[in-house]
Formats: sequence, structure tokens, C-alpha cells
Amino acid sequence: MPQPLALSSLPLFPLGTVLFPGGALSLRVFEVRYLDMVRKCQQAGAPFGVVALRSGEEVRRAGAPQERFHDMGTLAVIEQLEAPQAGLIHLQCLGTERFRILQRSQLPHGLWVADVEQCAPDQPVAVPPDLERTAAALAQVVAQLRLRDPDFAMPPPLPGQLADCGWVANRWCELLPVPPELKQQLMALDNPLLRLELVGDVLERTGIAS
Repeated sequence: MPQPLALSSLPLFPLGTVLFPGGALSLRVFEVRYLDMVRKCQQAGAPFGVVALRSGEEVRRAGAPQERFHDMGTLAVIEQLEAPQAGLIHLQCLGTERFRILQRSQLPHGLWVADVEQCAPDQPVAVPPDLERTAAALAQVVAQLRLRDPDFAMPPPLPGQLADCGWVANRWCELLPVPPELKQQLMALDNPLLRLELVGDVLERTGIAS
């Protein structure tokens, strides 16, 4: 097995949501601590890290509690950057690899940076017969959402993606109305089949894939 890749001083973007590998992320950036960061990332073709908040808020406010966030997050690569006006940037990003924080620090202007170790990507695992209904239901839901909203961020599945446990599980995790803490726990699982089995349990309880 190859050694995990380490990244030093990775800029972090704590959010109230969980980014999954392969997931789309739209951001409206206006805080000073992030404006310069995203421009530098785009110019260098470098990612930043998205981490889910455990407490605190996405936007710093006077008297607000300190941001606390999980030790595992996902790298975000900028696919599109638009600056419609001074002090405002719109980003379209793609989640890539997961990472674990080894050490973190906060710079004087508020930006968090961390030394991180990338996690191994999900290995391809075929969706077993007892979970094929879960994959089929995902395709139906995505098609319905795209009909209702042409700007729906999730593209139609590519050939083979609906047969892969990790991809199906991650897309369901993005869509399901479950607490961020549960999404974080599912994202942190290294076994894509187990992740999909747990998603299947949630779908059965809610009746979505029945």
C-alpha cells in the first residue's frame, strides 16, 4: 500500500455541511480571510479543505463562540470562480480526497490552516444484489430533481457509477435529510460497502427506497 500523502499548511473552510468525495459544492465567499485564500488556491491550482463545524458559525461574528470542527474533511478543488463585484466571489467546487488533520492553527486574520494526511480513496466495490434497489432509487431521485430544477448541482450518473458502492452511498448522503453529525460519521467510514448498507437502512426506515 502506498504511504498516505501529507499536505502542509492546507487552508481550511469550516462549513455547516459535509462535503463528500465526488460531490459538488457552491460557495459564496465574502469574508476577508477567505477571499485571498480562494484566489491563491485558484492561481496555484491547489485545493483547500472543507471541514464540518461541530460548534460555532460559518461567518465570524462579534461575541460568537470559537469555531470547532471535525478532524476529518474533504479536499475541494475550484472548478469555477466568478467575482461579480468587489469583495464577493462565487465558487463552484468539486470534492476529491478525504483527509485527517494532524495539526491545526489559526492565523491572525482568522484563517485556519492544518497539516493533514490524505486518506486512501474508496476502492471500487460492486453494489451487491440486495442493495441494487438503493442504486436504482438514487437514479430516479436524481432524474426527478433535475426535471424540477435544471440548475440542480448533481449531474446524471456516468456509466458504472450506479454500480459502485462508494459513489452511490456518497450521493445518497448528500441528498438525505439527516443531521450533519450522521453525515460526518458516514463520510469517515473507510468501508464503502458498510457506508452503503447504513444508507440503505436509513432509506428503509424513511420508505424512500421501498
